[in-house]
Amino acid sequence: MSDDLSGVWDGTYIQPGTGMVTFTATLVEAGGALAGSVTEPCSNPRCPVRTHIASISGHRAGSVVSFVKRYEPPGYGFDIVHYDGIMNGEATEIDGRWRLPGTSGSFLMIRSGKRAQARVTDDKARQPIR
Repeated sequence: MSDDLSGVWDGTYIQPGTGMVTFTATLVEAGGALAGSVTEPCSNPRCPVRTHIASISGHRAGSVVSFVKRYEPPGYGFDIVHYDGIMNGEATEIDGRWRLPGTSGSFLMIRSGKRAQARVTDDKARQPIR
């Protein structure tokens, strides 16, 4: 598994009481260390900002991915969220769980852009013609 996680990722997470929330993450991986940023819409109707910005720091060991998302600025019911997931063999998806004290939910991140599309196209090209 030589692919690293650097790139843009489209994601969703399920939040109890709110439902599905979409986000975009930009990740940079160097030697297994992860850094990056996330943007997502505010799902709280009383939130004074329309879009949340958060930083990411964490690591990857093989297919196991762990990171912490820190909202900037903290507040509005948002602060630090822990994520643990598993990357698929093609390095195009990360599936896992997020957690806060007293609550948790699932998340899915899919690599955005040409890199993921190129892999799908390559896989289709290898399929026999019927």
